[in-house]
Amino acid sequence: AAPEALDRMRQPVLAAMLLGLASPSRGASLAAARASRALRVRSGRAFALTSAVAKEPRFITTPIYYVNGQPHIGHVYTSLACDVVARFSRLDGHKVLFLTGTDEHGQKVEQSACKAGESPQDFADRVSDTFRALLPLYDFSADQFIRTTEARHKEAAAALWSALVESGDLYLGAYEGWYSVRDECFYTEEELVDGNAPTGAEVEWVAESSYFFRLSRYRQRLEEHILANPDFIGPASRRNEVLAFMRDGLRDLSVSRTTFTWGVPVPGPPPPDGLSHVMYVWLDALTNYLTALGYPDTEAADFRSFWPASLHVVGKDILRFHAIYWPAFLMAAGLPLPKRVFAHGWWMNEGEKMSKSVGNVVDPVALVQRYGPDPVRHFLLSDVTFGADGDFSEKKLVESSNAKLANELGNLAYRTLSFTQKQCGGAVPAPDAFSEDDLQLLAEAAALLPQLRTHVDSMALHRYSQGVSGLASAANRYIDVQAPWALKKSEPARMRTVLYVLIEVLRHLALYSQPVTPRIGAALLEQLGVPEGGGRSFAAVGEGSALQPGQPLPPPRIVFQRIEEADEAEGGGEAPPPAAALTAALTAAEEAALVAEVGAAGERVRSLKESGAGSEEVGGAVATLLELKARLPPDHELNAKPAKKKKSKAAKA
Repeated sequence: AAPEALDRMRQPVLAAMLLGLASPSRGASLAAARASRALRVRSGRAFALTSAVAKEPRFITTPIYYVNGQPHIGHVYTSLACDVVARFSRLDGHKVLFLTGTDEHGQKVEQSACKAGESPQDFADRVSDTFRALLPLYDFSADQFIRTTEARHKEAAAALWSALVESGDLYLGAYEGWYSVRDECFYTEEELVDGNAPTGAEVEWVAESSYFFRLSRYRQRLEEHILANPDFIGPASRRNEVLAFMRDGLRDLSVSRTTFTWGVPVPGPPPPDGLSHVMYVWLDALTNYLTALGYPDTEAADFRSFWPASLHVVGKDILRFHAIYWPAFLMAAGLPLPKRVFAHGWWMNEGEKMSKSVGNVVDPVALVQRYGPDPVRHFLLSDVTFGADGDFSEKKLVESSNAKLANELGNLAYRTLSFTQKQCGGAVPAPDAFSEDDLQLLAEAAALLPQLRTHVDSMALHRYSQGVSGLASAANRYIDVQAPWALKKSEPARMRTVLYVLIEVLRHLALYSQPVTPRIGAALLEQLGVPEGGGRSFAAVGEGSALQPGQPLPPPRIVFQRIEEADEAEGGGEAPPPAAALTAALTAAEEAALVAEVGAAGERVRSLKESGAGSEEVGGAVATLLELKARLPPDHELNAKPAKKKKSKAAKA
């Protein structure tokens, strides 16, 4: 059949089946079956968008963040990308393990701790908590927060070292060359730019005894793997950079240090040089991906389920470590390589590189406390092609939130549901016969899922919000053309049909919104009376999950309020945060109860630390404390930043 005839044949029956409102006759069923079969041939998938086939587990990781400084917007961006992929994958039927955490060893941490007048462990504990605090603030759904100072990680790192020894890929030598403490990276003379590292960091000449990893041995195998697996490194421009870097060969890599002590001790008998070696921080840090799954026990349930990793998301500045060093270590240890490494770009601020000296660094905590998580998440994941550099602008964040979240989606939902509340007795209306326009919009809503799946699988994450926005735009055009308010007296049956179609499209928009703007998605699903559970997963896209006529709808409310821009605020002051973007205002009694909970949670953290509890137990208690504090008003005294510790005279001495 011609495509046009096929569409005419399948749309009425399949759309009706989607809505659960029609039991097709035998002839109609045969026609639908033929159409569906033809559609499979043409598109490779049936109209039903869910699959009974078990989906592979997904292990999704951020790099673990170095605790030499406070979190910045780049850390949020990486974690957000992973969170969106993880949330989408769970909704789409995958078992997911989403990992993040902190990298806490190395020379830079030791130096920073000394400057702060703290021990390296106390310094790492304090800074790691600031990274953990981002999880509840930004609604990141990480399953594990790992720290390289944990005992389980030290065991895993030592086991990987031993595996490299057994493979014959480690030997003792002496390193002499340029090293950047800030980057924790070795550089050749040719890589320096104006006497500094390519990142702009200062370098120093280092000469010390060191173990070396035979990286040169793996150049050909790595190149063959990259060429045979085009998706192994993304985007393509980064893949080409890695291949170009490897073209002239790879030098063996120094993987131990002897000039400081804050690191994982090299296992095994004392080396011939008689010095105490600690593992190079990157070999230590990269091992965290294995630690989280139970390594060195390769028969552990999580290791068997989730390794090799599905996706490592990293900033472009640390691609070399993940796309060259890490796979070479794994090859030497006889372990499978991750399926994909994707490197994103950097964020500028109003066209300038962010720098503490310039004073244009974006504070991610202040940002989310001002606007709430959903507007920031939406802006970061929709404004810039994922993988390229971006230009952060608070003005663009406000404009984007108002245009897409408040006007396009929020206004559509409120006027549809408030009109339904008044004209249909606060319940889902019963539709009459569907027009071609109705069927087209319903089909567009259901057919969006495979497009979104493609965007996520290809890491074109910027297109995800664009796809959802496209459906919202189509629904706005539909309501303006159909004008249900003009039908309430002349054609009430048609009015009910139009409202039903809009409500069903809103249900799909709510489902699709959950990965990027989870609070808005949840609020809209509540407005539609969809309970938590399977009805909020992507299994609810398609046949059999439509809202049923007569189903009660909660009283409508605005799911996202427009953000008042600074120049619109009365008196020219700063714009207030959107009420719907932050937590709802607390009553005095609720705030008092929450303050008591925060106090109890803080006491538990102190008690666990004093009793010497493990870092995982302490970390869980800290996460609970931070989540409770995030529910308090941003200006509450318990959310005030603690005063910096003054360096003691003893420390200065």
